[in-house]
Amino acid sequence: MSDLVVVAFDDAATAFEMRAELVKLQKEYLLEMEDVVVVTRSADDKVQLHQVANLTAMGALGGGFWGAMIGLLFLNPLLGAAVGAGAGALSATYTDIGINDGFMRDLGQTLTPGTAAVFLLVRNIRPDRLVERLGAFHAKGRVLQTSLTKSDEASLRAVLDRTETAA
Repeated sequence: MSDLVVVAFDDAATAFEMRAELVKLQKEYLLEMEDVVVVTRSADDKVQLHQVANLTAMGALGGGFWGAMIGLLFLNPLLGAAVGAGAGALSATYTDIGINDGFMRDLGQTLTPGTAAVFLLVRNIRPDRLVERLGAFHAKGRVLQTSLTKSDEASLRAVLDRTETAA
């Protein structure tokens, strides 16, 4: 079962730093992420999703490859590649894997303009080691939503939440 964690920050730079740190932690096998997205709300109220993988480009590339292979069978690889790339890009545009984009946009609308949030969908996590490694983000964020156990959520809030340090 996967867990969702959403942490808000006062600036986008800190959110991107946290995403980079989470990627490092995944390489060290301290967590297994399904998706990690930084959502920013600009000063002019536009919500933007900064996803790690561009599904449209990946779909176009894969579709182009398979279209060219099929086109070779019918002696027209260029037409096959063009049709395959178009079909791959179109299908990837309407594919939503990981965290639901609509949910992230809706929650992004509740952010204060100029701020950002990190959305993390994690499959496997070692909370004790993770909390220890996120010390650089102590009191810089605010946990907005989580599906972690109460004790794991409390540990995460103790490290990240500004409100916990003020109490």
